[in-house]
Amino acid sequence: MVRKLKYHEQKLLRRLELVSWEASAGSLAEVKALRRYRLGRREDYVQYKALARTVRALARRLRDLGPASAAFRARCAAALLEKLYGLGLVSCRRSLSVCESLSAAAFCRRRLPCLLVKLRMAQNLRHAVTFVEQGHVRVGPEVVTDPALLIPRAVEDFITWVDASRLRQKVLDYNQERDDFDLAA
Repeated sequence: MVRKLKYHEQKLLRRLELVSWEASAGSLAEVKALRRYRLGRREDYVQYKALARTVRALARRLRDLGPASAAFRARCAAALLEKLYGLGLVSCRRSLSVCESLSAAAFCRRRLPCLLVKLRMAQNLRHAVTFVEQGHVRVGPEVVTDPALLIPRAVEDFITWVDASRLRQKVLDYNQERDDFDLAA
């Protein structure tokens, strides 16, 4: 029912097999997550899914340990919960049930652009990703240009504008806090 390809069309499509071609975009939920969190690379989301799956499997294994290893289970569960809480992936350190519901979206919410929106340094994720890629944001003393950077809780307070950033100057002008010394520089 499909017409035969002409010579120049065959030449262009000789490396592409249209019969056995599969969409490489993944599932619909994955595409929605890529758009919602403005992920530049699909590989990042696949890696977040794998990490979340590993954490859930570890939490299940710890839960299923027998009563003979209760002290070991409590020690390992506390260490896992402390690590996930420090990374900002879970909101409380009470039980392993929060680890069993960990998803890739938790990793996406700890990316630098999402935290810029949360801290109200950007209006939306599109602007936040642009600010990071253009080098307007620093974490601690280092300028960050990779929007895929995961920010732990301890470092969250050190997200600021770069000193020479035009955005920082605009914010200081708006708040009427700009120093005269900064005008000369």
